[in-house]
Amino acid sequence: MTTAAPVMQQHFLNKEESFMYDRETTFPMEDTRNEARIEYTEKGVTQLSSRRCEIIKLSKSGAVIGILTKYQLPQNFYLDIPSARIQMVGCLLKRVHADNFIEARFLRLLTDRDLNRIFVYSTHPNHRNRTLDIYR
Repeated sequence: MTTAAPVMQQHFLNKEESFMYDRETTFPMEDTRNEARIEYTEKGVTQLSSRRCEIIKLSKSGAVIGILTKYQLPQNFYLDIPSARIQMVGCLLKRVHADNFIEARFLRLLTDRDLNRIFVYSTHPNHRNRTLDIYR
């Protein structure tokens, strides 16, 4: 006895698409090393947890973040970069790698000014000669 799998008909409602994650151009990742902090709520909205991390790669729309130990991370969290004085960048968890790396998308694009400020405070050798422009 053979059973045939149901055939999906082509319909415009079968594919759900969002502009930010499906059609947005991806920005190139640049190596960096910045200390950061992940903040998220646990147990509903009653407890705010904070974990230390390190930003490994960064672009305008996302980051690759190294965490120290494995822990259960929610789908939405905030990223703080204290050295560059950038607070509460909303993030969406994309992928968790086995070697304690996570990929995250930002809910808003970082500006060039914010990227430059992050790279000035980076400890990566590629950003050794960057300077901070205080007039912008």
